[in-house]
Amino acid sequence: MSAARRLRPTAVAGRFYPAEPDRLEAALDSAFAAAVQPEPGAAVPKALVAPHAGYVYSGPIAASAYLRVASARATIRRVVLLGPSHRVPFRGVALSSADAWDSPLGPVAVDQAGAAALHDVPWVVTDDRPHAPEHSLEVHVPFLQRVLDDFMLLPLVVGDASEQEVAAVLQAVWGGQETLVVVSTDLSHYQRYEDARRLDARTAAAIVALRPGDVGDRDACGARPLRGLLRSAADRQMAVDAIDVRSSGDTAGDRDQVVGYGAFTVA
Repeated sequence: MSAARRLRPTAVAGRFYPAEPDRLEAALDSAFAAAVQPEPGAAVPKALVAPHAGYVYSGPIAASAYLRVASARATIRRVVLLGPSHRVPFRGVALSSADAWDSPLGPVAVDQAGAAALHDVPWVVTDDRPHAPEHSLEVHVPFLQRVLDDFMLLPLVVGDASEQEVAAVLQAVWGGQETLVVVSTDLSHYQRYEDARRLDARTAAAIVALRPGDVGDRDACGARPLRGLLRSAADRQMAVDAIDVRSSGDTAGDRDQVVGYGAFTVA
């Protein structure tokens, strides 16, 4: 963490996505070219679910989600971004103490007002340890920079937290049309291709049906933030659409052990 500016540096630039701006722009171009294109005039969703693997693997599926908010690039001014903690176990939901998050495309300011709104929530902590090595949030930042104009980021790493606790966090920062919610998750891990298709189809059906209890921890690595979003959406009588469900066997790599990815919208 840079003490002068409290800038959260990138942790996986050069590994999950290119660290050089021109190469990153080319990788984003490739992802959006391979994405599922939206219908003209489609409504802008309130929330997205998108994957967080390396761009060569999950980039097109993430792009399929982000294309759905591109028409609101001048309206969306804040992104509440939730993802799982892969490396640091902890209880609750972790805020970042940073003033901004770095990216090869330039830093993005952290929404300090949104963070302040969560300071009195007992299971929300300010803790940079889960954020420092975590890729599940970072890989989304360049996609957001591509589809939005000026925006602030509220990055939240979700540890051991119930769907009700995550839903309460979302309630506090839900906002209006200026706020986009993004939940970061992959789906099944290291299954044979056909097994992954079957498992991910079942998980996708549970997501679309707003059944958080049917999304297990092994069905999605970001199951905890995902279940919280589904609880929030069900409480608000919203609808979920599956936009793009594929695996690394469809995008890159072999089909012996694949990772599943899904893009969903909540409106």
